[in-house]
Amino acid sequence: MQEVNWTALTIFILLFVVITVLGFVAAHWRKGDLNLLNEWGLGGRRFGTLITWFLIGGDLYTAYTFIAVPALAFGAGAIAFFAVPYTIMIYPILFLVFPRLWYVCHKHNYITASDFVRGRFGNRWLALAVAITGIVATLPYIALQLVGLQVVIGGMGVSGAGYLGDLPLLIAFIILAAFTYTSGLRAPASIAIVKDILIYITAFAAIIYVPMHMGGFGPIFAKIPPAKLLLPTPGANTTGLYGAYATLALGSALALFLYPHSITGILSASSGHTIRRNAAILPGYSFMLGLLALVGFFAIALGLGGLPQFAAGFKQFGNNFAVPALYLHEFPSWFVGIAFAAIGIGALVPAAIMSIAAANLYTRNIHREFFQRNPTDRQEAQMAKWVSLIVKFGALAFIVFVPQRYAIYLQLLGGILIIQTLPAVMLGVYTRWFNDWALLIGWLVGTVLGTWMFIAAKLAPNYPLVIAGHAFPGYTALYTVILNIVVAVVLTPIFNAAGKAPSDATAAADYQA
Repeated sequence: MQEVNWTALTIFILLFVVITVLGFVAAHWRKGDLNLLNEWGLGGRRFGTLITWFLIGGDLYTAYTFIAVPALAFGAGAIAFFAVPYTIMIYPILFLVFPRLWYVCHKHNYITASDFVRGRFGNRWLALAVAITGIVATLPYIALQLVGLQVVIGGMGVSGAGYLGDLPLLIAFIILAAFTYTSGLRAPASIAIVKDILIYITAFAAIIYVPMHMGGFGPIFAKIPPAKLLLPTPGANTTGLYGAYATLALGSALALFLYPHSITGILSASSGHTIRRNAAILPGYSFMLGLLALVGFFAIALGLGGLPQFAAGFKQFGNNFAVPALYLHEFPSWFVGIAFAAIGIGALVPAAIMSIAAANLYTRNIHREFFQRNPTDRQEAQMAKWVSLIVKFGALAFIVFVPQRYAIYLQLLGGILIIQTLPAVMLGVYTRWFNDWALLIGWLVGTVLGTWMFIAAKLAPNYPLVIAGHAFPGYTALYTVILNIVVAVVLTPIFNAAGKAPSDATAAADYQA
């Protein structure tokens, strides 16, 4: 059993105490009535450019991102770098689409994407489909933040048999639950500033120090097996991993801002112009992500997978232990404490936003729509607070009682599911041409087929599509959303000819300043 690294653990705990205090104090920051869902769940829509930058960055670049991208580079090599073009493509989408969504949501006091769909298309079943998809896609994402937290806690030697080993996770999520309940979105917004500063320090330290220690990037890459440096050349009649790489990047870019936590971060901004400014400056995180992927190559070059002192960590956490092993191997214990705290805090920020986003969806688009049609503002906000607690501890129970790999599988499936809301949300921002029932059937076709393809591919996100003897392995999410749109396009004129006039609570002027 690995000995407890008391220096690292002490610094880790001290930084957690700091962000805990910050989380509770955030209730008084830009003070508003937290008995209003708009204030509790969206921070009153008053976050400026800088806070929005930290909030969306902290929302999208999570603890699991910090762990998983280098782990993929460590285990699979070059394919991990699909995350770099993917996080570059998302910002033109953010710039073009989501200021329009912000304006219409601000005009009509919409809190969620499902609120917008309900108003735009007048169909509560389509809105329900969007809400359920968002919740289902979000829950395993929250659980995966725990994976990042588990890995760094284990890296400091804190472990134990049975429930004792899960006690640190329980403590961390009780803290998370308490300050989220008290402060709402203001808590992760304030903590995101600390988290991102620590993440940048941690990432740049590795990128600067490790190459200096190893004699430069040349010697590092000389130690990387050639098979991990480049994607294999496709064979005859197939696009091979080239197709998988390209479709993963494009499909992931289309899906990312459809996640409820992404939309929550966007709708909390103070204006559409704030979102556009963030589309211009958020690529700073893409640069950092490319650096993080290199950390996986550093771990290969250092031969960390074969060192006996890390054998237990790699056995327990697999390739996810590559990042903790690198910091333990290369840096003094005090800096390890800072780095591991950055990752740990990086779990709490997105987990808080995700739980708030899921709670907003349930409260507005399920509970209010189907169970309590006219709640008071206080009842609505209170319901969201309770649901956020249930969501967090549901994710904690999942990671404690269910094998970790299932959370990973469900998160991969979540990406396939959430992209099926693209026609109703992203295309709906630009046009009301689509028939609402056609959109619902398209969503159903994409969801069912995407789930089947995911299972048929043995729980992998890529499906080997074969057309006329040619194989096109690619991201299931992209294939199925294309079919989803085709179905909606074909059925719309048919349903419009047979049905009533379309309903739309919004006007063209609502989508611009």
